[in-house]
This record gives sequence, structure tokens and C-alpha cells, in this order.
Amino acid sequence: MIAMIGLVAIGLLTLAACGESEPAAPSDVGARAVAMMTGSDGASMGTVTLTQVPSGVLVSADVQGLSAGGHGFHIHGVGACAPDFTAAGGHFDPDETGHGLLVNDTPHPGDLPNIYAGADGTARADVLTAAVTLDAGADRSLFDADGSAIIIHAKPDTYGEEPGAGDRVACGVIQRA
Repeated sequence: MIAMIGLVAIGLLTLAACGESEPAAPSDVGARAVAMMTGSDGASMGTVTLTQVPSGVLVSADVQGLSAGGHGFHIHGVGACAPDFTAAGGHFDPDETGHGLLVNDTPHPGDLPNIYAGADGTARADVLTAAVTLDAGADRSLFDADGSAIIIHAKPDTYGEEPGAGDRVACGVIQRA
């Protein structure tokens, strides 16, 4: 059984709240990046593909090896996973806006909705976020000086001020495809 969630748009308020009445169209529409996800034991856990679209970045997860249920799913601020996934730093938050899709009217760009794994440990999700870009050199680019990573957590994010998503169970450095 593969768990599915629908296409979710987030991050639109983040851009408007930062003084942009309408975000500039990305110059790199169609650009792709991929994060090869690995578990703490080094085993492959699937991929997360990111595609620049006119309205933001489509983040598509196709992962396995998770426990059944919800898992925090975030973009982290450093493109590194070793040694124990803490090298990825905190959630991607270049504007220091803070965490919490439910409590913060401008949640940081690394906040993404939870993903859900079925009883067989697989999860498939598509999330659209307008809060980041793959355009190098642009504000909120995932390809800033230290790169970015995708982290999947052991528990679901609470969407509150504190994520509460538990241990980091999978990590992948975001690299241009």
C-alpha cells in the first residue's frame, strides 16, 4: 500500500509578507534537483525530486523503509548529512521567520507538510511550495553557499512553534539533476 497526499500549496503568505506583492517568475523553470535519501545505516530509502515550476518548486517524494504513519518532512539549511544527519542543520529559514504552519503567518521556507507511510513503509507525496527556488543566486535559493538537504523525521511535525517531529531517520543532500 502506498500512502498518498494530494498537491498542497504552501509558502504563498511567506512571499507576500516579505514585501513582494507578486513573486518574480523564476528564470530556471524546468530545472530539476534530486536528493538521494539514505537511512542512518546508509541504506537507500528512495528519492525526493524538486522541479522548478512557474509558481514555485514541486517537491516529489518517493521513499520506502519508513515506519507506518506520519513523518515530518522538511528542507534543512545545510547540504550535508554526515555523520548522523545533524550536519544538515536546522530547517531552511534564511529570513529567520520561525517554525509553525499553524501558528506562524510567515512560516519558514523549510516547513513542508508531513508525509505518510503505509503499512509497507512506502510513502509518495507531491508538495508545491512557493517559498523556495532552484534559481542560483536568488533569494531563498536552495543552492546558496552551503546548499540544502531534505530530512524525514521519525514522527509527524506538530506544525506548532516547536516541530516535535523526533529523530532524523532519512537525509538527502539536494543536488542539481
